[in-house]
Amino acid sequence: MHLLFATSIVPDGALASGYEIANAAIIDALRRAGVRVTVVGFNWPGKPAADPDNTIVLGAVDVRTESAAPLQKLAWVAKAMLSGLTFASVKLRIVSDAEVRAAIGRAGPVDGYVLNSVQFAGAFETLFGDRPSIFVAHNVEHRSAEENAAAASLLQRLLFRREARLLKVMEERLCRQARFVFTLAEEDRAALGVASTDRSAVLPLVTRSQAPAGRRRIDFDAALIGTWTWQPNRIGLDWFLQKVVPHLKPGFRIRIAGGMPAGITSAHPGVEFVGRVPDAQAFVRAAAVIPLISTAGSGVQLKTIETFELGLPSVATSRSLRGIGHRPDNCVVTDDPIAFAAALEAAAANARDVDGSAFHRRQVKALDAAIKLGLDKLGSVRQEAFA
Repeated sequence: MHLLFATSIVPDGALASGYEIANAAIIDALRRAGVRVTVVGFNWPGKPAADPDNTIVLGAVDVRTESAAPLQKLAWVAKAMLSGLTFASVKLRIVSDAEVRAAIGRAGPVDGYVLNSVQFAGAFETLFGDRPSIFVAHNVEHRSAEENAAAASLLQRLLFRREARLLKVMEERLCRQARFVFTLAEEDRAALGVASTDRSAVLPLVTRSQAPAGRRRIDFDAALIGTWTWQPNRIGLDWFLQKVVPHLKPGFRIRIAGGMPAGITSAHPGVEFVGRVPDAQAFVRAAAVIPLISTAGSGVQLKTIETFELGLPSVATSRSLRGIGHRPDNCVVTDDPIAFAAALEAAAANARDVDGSAFHRRQVKALDAAIKLGLDKLGSVRQEAFA
């Protein structure tokens, strides 16, 4: 079976975000199932595709809103309003339908499409109706937009509400047209209206091909790393800094890595913002405990999966465990800020790692089983079409 994996950003091997980690895990699982996968999409400027022989690049695009110039942001908003597309999809309209159609043709004969999230599928939706498709819903995007609106300024609130309305219609349409839907969290299946086992399955993800092993040295008490400019992550970080950190002792050492939006500060003497780090895994392994602080968004938290694969002690909100079927016994769960702070201090005082390889094996086995369900459904539809 030959499938075209249509995505906004093609893999470049860096695995710099949760989205890229999830894509790598899904593509690897498809190939383990014997599928020939050709990827089509855009690349980050200056970052070539990791697998050029099996990738069709439509051009280079930087879709990050936070780093865009004001005129570029205004141009995106104007183009979205005029076209009726979402803000996220309009960023990808730097090539025409004809150019994308020609790129699809260069892939050769394909048996179906994997429409990876709503951004690319929404930008070029009319081009993927001639073959059966699988839709991968990384999040319930319209709900994330609704949550973002609640935490935004007046203008942003209006834009997020528009985004939510359009995304809801688009997600309903993509789910309805798809032969099968993959989500990354169980609750997302019901939220998208595809809870039937005949319509969807959850993809339990991994962040690496092999579970890491080896001893580690602890250099500070807690570590957080993420794309904090992404609004759902920002909401969780604000909760942590405003509600949890004030209850931590002054000597508790917290290191926060990743791109940081303007205005993020903390009066706690132990909090240090360290920006981008060269080795994310080495950074988190240097911490006694990992705070898993999601309070918004949908889909799965890749940082939770990585923490469990590494066997690191953690304190997690209940939202951080969405999409996780098994929780190791060195993870404490609480949504109460005071209890969260107390659990962090207790875990840091007695850091207890566990073997993460069992969690990793369990995830891979479940991922491969879910992928097979979707491929079987796609295959049966294709057989009916040619019967």
